[in-house]
Amino acid sequence: MSESRSILVIEDEPLIAMMLEDFLDTLGHKVIDTVETVDAALERIDRGGFDVAIVDIHLKDGEKVWPVADRLAAVGCPFILATGGHVEPPPAEYASVPVLAKPYTIDAIPPALTAACGG
Repeated sequence: MSESRSILVIEDEPLIAMMLEDFLDTLGHKVIDTVETVDAALERIDRGGFDVAIVDIHLKDGEKVWPVADRLAAVGCPFILATGGHVEPPPAEYASVPVLAKPYTIDAIPPALTAACGG
């Protein structure tokens, strides 16, 4: 198994968040928090205490998650973009960020974490 990581999940659908949390737990990682909005994510990022974040691109009410990506990049925290069929490409500065496609599969998570965290 790869290195255990502490993970912040930014996901607004509770059932999807619970499934992802279960997968991460099964893989030996620890979800330190799950937040549902951009404001909550920005506040949680400022508190730190996690190794990597998984960021849902589409939050409710069309909230743009790019301020979250900007804050994660500013503090030097790796992250993964999660999407269930996002058709617009991310901003150019995030084009190389690993993407985790929905519906999640447990087998897709380790390579995404490895890509985000540099091995």
